[in-house]
Amino acid sequence: MNSLKNKVQLIGNLGNDPEIIVTENGNKLAKFSVATNETYKNAQGEKVTDTQWHNVIAWGKTAEIAENYLVKGKEIAIEGKLTSRSYETKEGEKRYITEVRCNELLMLGK
Repeated sequence: MNSLKNKVQLIGNLGNDPEIIVTENGNKLAKFSVATNETYKNAQGEKVTDTQWHNVIAWGKTAEIAENYLVKGKEIAIEGKLTSRSYETKEGEKRYITEVRCNELLMLGK
């Protein structure tokens, strides 16, 4: 059960091509967004689709796979954990962001 404490699994579509960043020490970081859709019927019986957007980061080999094979719209499955961080804008405002740190990536569809 220890491995279930902070685990995220998502299947969705890429909202953009991965942004690749190479750090000063040569590590690769891939940043991309994944959209997941949930469909349900509202009180009036109408079909409603709720889309949630998830910020995803991947490091190392996983980032290289993202760089070489992922494109906007591609359906993927990811597994990772939630991470939160904060940063300060140029105007001095503190901002918070929650991301999924991707450990495993599976390309689905065609």
